[in-house]
Amino acid sequence: MQPERDTTPEVRTGFARSGDLDIAYEDMGNPEHPAVLLIMGLGAQLLLWRKGFCDKLVEKGYRVIRFDNRDVGLSTKIEGRHSGAGLLPRMMRSYAGLRSEAVYTLEDMADDAAALLDHLEIEQAHIVGGSMGGMIAQVFAARYQHRTKTLGVIFSSNNQPLLPPPGPKQLKAITTRPQDTSRAGVIANAVNVGRIIGSPGYPTPLDRAEADAAESYDRSYYPVGVARHFGAILGSGSLRRYDEMITVPTVVIHGRADKLMRPSGGRAVAKAIRRARLVLFDGMGHDLPEPLWDDIAGELATTFAEIP
Repeated sequence: MQPERDTTPEVRTGFARSGDLDIAYEDMGNPEHPAVLLIMGLGAQLLLWRKGFCDKLVEKGYRVIRFDNRDVGLSTKIEGRHSGAGLLPRMMRSYAGLRSEAVYTLEDMADDAAALLDHLEIEQAHIVGGSMGGMIAQVFAARYQHRTKTLGVIFSSNNQPLLPPPGPKQLKAITTRPQDTSRAGVIANAVNVGRIIGSPGYPTPLDRAEADAAESYDRSYYPVGVARHFGAILGSGSLRRYDEMITVPTVVIHGRADKLMRPSGGRAVAKAIRRARLVLFDGMGHDLPEPLWDDIAGELATTFAEIP
């Protein structure tokens, strides 16, 4: 049965303690409604779960929580720490599905998500992750099975061995810092990155892309955290071992036009998780284009309703 709709979403903000870290979050919708925890990806603030998209889920009767991972946004930054290992060797190990040295891992980031649920006194939630957040969600669903109602994995991968690598242009776009580090330069670079990795079938209007990039910069610009997030991915190895532990209803959503996290990554996740449902969208790249918000929210809600 679908929960009662909520047409007046209330937003609550705060910080949850995870070890010695503070995790910034926004909590919207009726606290009595079923909770959905949204986990975003590499270097991405909670803002990338756009408020309008969150409202779609709130209107369907869900309590929606979005948060900043460690090292990004308003959450604690892990300053002055790095793995000390070369990037290329770590990438080669990751391609083979092997772990490597990292400041922290996806497992640590999944523990942050669990600490947030503890802070909000939520015993169980629907867990949804995008990109690296989808990897964290897979780890969470396996390690915290009793706290996971259902699982949604969006434009992500399980990093199993020998998957096709990201497109060189797309990988360079997300891992190269802009030469112009002024506010205007960073915003222009963010718009360009969005164009390179985004949805060719649903391009974001320039004024909207610039406004979103400016909001992100003004809230928190911390490029150093991106490298440690990337290190967490490389350091965690193949997640297939976790996928094989997941038994909750799962939907894997991916864009056929995604060249950063290729559709083969989504297919690998769907194949590895028992009875997972795979949904592919034409024209969708590595973002959540507004014209698909209703469709994506609908696919998630369909899976949410599959709980016993």
